[in-house]
Amino acid sequence: MSSTSTPASDPAPTATSEEATNGGKPPANPAASSASTELSKTNNFQKIAKKKMMVRSFPRNKKLEKLAVYSSCKSEGCKCNGWKNPNPSHPQPGPDASQTASNLTDPCKSCRHPLGAHVSHLDNTDEEELNRLLCIVVDVENLFVCVHREEDAEAKQVYFYLFKLLRKCILNMSQPSIEGSLGTPPFEKPSIAKGVTNFVVYKFGNLAQKEWQTMYDLAKMFLHCLNHWKLWPPASRGQTLDEKDENDYKLNYTRWLCFCHVPAFCDSLPQYETTRIFGRTLLRSVFQTMRRQLLDKFRAEKDKMPPDKKTLVLTHFPRFLTMLEQEVYGNNSPIWDPEFVQNTANLPNQAPVVTPGGVAGVSGLSRFTSSTVGTDNFGSVNISPGMLTGSRRSSRSQDAAEKRKADEAGLSDGAKRPKIEGDISKDLLEEVLAEITNEAEAERGNMVGPETMCGSHAARDEQARKEERDGKIDFHIINNSLSHRPSDQVFLWLIEVQNLFSHQLPRMPKEYITRLVFDPKHKCLVLVKNNHVIGGICFRMFPSQCFTEIVFCAVTSSEQVKGYGTTLMNHLKDYHLLHNVTHFLTFADEFATGYFKKQGFSKDIKLPRSQYLGYIKDYEGATLMGCELCPRINYTDFSRVIRKQKEIVKKLAARKNVETEKIYSGVGLFKEGVKLPLPLESIPGLVESGWKPLVKKEKESSLEPDQLYNVLRTMIQQVKVRRTNIN
Repeated sequence: MSSTSTPASDPAPTATSEEATNGGKPPANPAASSASTELSKTNNFQKIAKKKMMVRSFPRNKKLEKLAVYSSCKSEGCKCNGWKNPNPSHPQPGPDASQTASNLTDPCKSCRHPLGAHVSHLDNTDEEELNRLLCIVVDVENLFVCVHREEDAEAKQVYFYLFKLLRKCILNMSQPSIEGSLGTPPFEKPSIAKGVTNFVVYKFGNLAQKEWQTMYDLAKMFLHCLNHWKLWPPASRGQTLDEKDENDYKLNYTRWLCFCHVPAFCDSLPQYETTRIFGRTLLRSVFQTMRRQLLDKFRAEKDKMPPDKKTLVLTHFPRFLTMLEQEVYGNNSPIWDPEFVQNTANLPNQAPVVTPGGVAGVSGLSRFTSSTVGTDNFGSVNISPGMLTGSRRSSRSQDAAEKRKADEAGLSDGAKRPKIEGDISKDLLEEVLAEITNEAEAERGNMVGPETMCGSHAARDEQARKEERDGKIDFHIINNSLSHRPSDQVFLWLIEVQNLFSHQLPRMPKEYITRLVFDPKHKCLVLVKNNHVIGGICFRMFPSQCFTEIVFCAVTSSEQVKGYGTTLMNHLKDYHLLHNVTHFLTFADEFATGYFKKQGFSKDIKLPRSQYLGYIKDYEGATLMGCELCPRINYTDFSRVIRKQKEIVKKLAARKNVETEKIYSGVGLFKEGVKLPLPLESIPGLVESGWKPLVKKEKESSLEPDQLYNVLRTMIQQVKVRRTNIN
């Protein structure tokens, strides 16, 4: 369930001093009603700033009158908490409307003591302090309106608390300070800003400066969006959470109101950015809903964006969010380690700093607001890959990210990559890569006619990868749950994938398929196109045994031969490597063995039999097949990487051919008569090209000559004895 909210930092309409101190009764002037009409955020900010500027320009006696409304009477024994004008006048429009001030001798309507008795403590106060107190007065009036207009009980309570706090500050001439059980910022370490910065370092720290800067800009964009995101009251989230999660969100919501939301229009209170004072706990609560609505908004406004910005927010940003999502919800992500080491030359000395309107490629983000948080973040995880690939976690350890990146590369701490004899230099490799890139761009520029989906020799999954990059398809891990109710969307996808398996696997009982698909112990990786499931893999993980059983695998018949099956399996492999599961097992029927062989499965099971015996389901007439995953491979990008490597090798071979190009005389084989076999060394130019003859090592005998003699003599004697017995 979702609904539209007000902007995250919308200031409340202002109220008058009389209204804020007389039980909420509006003044008789109808202008007060029109002044309380909700305006846009920008107009409200301007209105508040204008009013504060106006009260600062009041003459001193008018300032004292304004402050007297919030000052208790200093007469002995009087309990009046604020001066009330006995003859309230209706404000007139115009710049001088508020310049008419009461005299210090005017009596209070409530206690009948003069106005001077309420402001006697301000006699020696300088103008700067009076102006500060007057700005707090304006904030008190705005909070008063918030209290009376807020419908949510918890938010109303927070507004009322801040309202009383600021009134007390006026009374005591003190600085506002929020104390108590809320704690003091930051509330969690590392903060969201620090975690996102760590994420950029961890995943993209090894990229070139230009590519890294793109990811850094995306990080700033994300933090900017989150800083202007409006959290929804706990009662409006529409989720069934366990008690701890619910209490955590309530506490963070209250903190957000006090330290981020209200200070945006009440600058008397200290203001903090959401991403600077909150950490992973809050981010987990809002990430999936925020991600979905951000992308929906960007797609709706894509026609208004310039081409380069459109590519940034519609192509790169979704991949960035997908990769970040894995780190937000992953159990062993190093980016949340307080000891994370930011060791890269590309990274500035501080986390990404964002300012309103200061994010490249996005306009009006501060006006974007969240809707009520649904239940989509339960039972569903989006696993579409990122645009760029970072290091993969290949062990269960929780060491620092820098150490893990070295381990995954097969290197120990501080060790350099071993140099292979005859290997090409790094400069040459970069030159070849630049040449390949330039040729590809030139080819696209010279292309005439409609753009084809893929090349003539494209990999099986190339088309599917392009569709995913364009946002036409995406992949989700979904499952049923007994601890909480999955969202309606998850239920719908579960039903669709169950129908898909039933239709594509007619020999499998429908009741059996339904039981496994909706079993909480089983999960389904679904391929979604146009919001409908067109492919899926049902599987059950056995993390303690380090393997997963693939139960069902199918793609709808109308969408086959498009690489969807390969892409599904590649996503499944990458998902399992994130969870340190490195073996797949499945029972494949006669029609599925071909598909599984293409995906790297074989009948030669690498996993010890004792490790899976009794865990997996046996099917009559099916063949047990297994696949061992390599933690150092990114399977969703594997075919593209191999293709790029082939291009590099071809370019290097062509360069080598040009460097060594020389015409040699032919072999004088037929002039002198055919003499076979022909020694390869006699072919002119072969040795110069780098060919080296194979050196055959003579087989060394492990026995001495005397020992061999004794063995052979014994064998001859046995042969003679056997021959005699036969005769």
